[in-house]
Amino acid sequence: MAQPPFWQMKTLQQMSEAEWESICDGCGKCCLVKLQDEESGEVAFTDLACQLLDTQSCRCMHYQRRLELVPECVKLTKENLAQIDFMPPSCAYRLLHEGKDLPDWHPLVSGDAESTIKAGRSVRGRVTPETLATGDVQDHIVDWPDSET
Repeated sequence: MAQPPFWQMKTLQQMSEAEWESICDGCGKCCLVKLQDEESGEVAFTDLACQLLDTQSCRCMHYQRRLELVPECVKLTKENLAQIDFMPPSCAYRLLHEGKDLPDWHPLVSGDAESTIKAGRSVRGRVTPETLATGDVQDHIVDWPDSET
C-alpha cells in the first residue's frame, strides 16, 4: 500500500522549506493588485498583476528578490498564513490550512507542472501588468479570483 503524499501526512508547519514551496500551484492570483476597504476589511481583487509577475508562466520573474524590488509584496510564511486574509479560496496553502486536500489540477497531484494553467485555474490571459494599466485601479476590480475558479 502506497504511503499518502507529504501534504496529507504533515501540517504546513511541519513541512520542509522545499515541501512548503512546492505547495504553490502557480496560479498567480496572490500577485494581483488588491484593494482593502478600511472599514469593513473586505478585499477586492483586480485584474492588474504585480510588475514582477510573468503573465504567461504565472510565476514571479524575480522570486528571490521580490521583497526588495516590490516592498509591498507579502511573503506568505508558516507563521503568517493564518493572518493573511487575501488568499483566494483556491489557494493551495489556504486549502491545506483549512483542512482540505489539494485539487486534482494541482501540480503535486497531477504530476504536471503546467496543470494549473491547463485547467484554467491561473491568471494567464486574464490580467494586465500594473505598469500598463489605464484608468483607476477601482475600474479593474473583478470577482473571479475570489471564487473557486
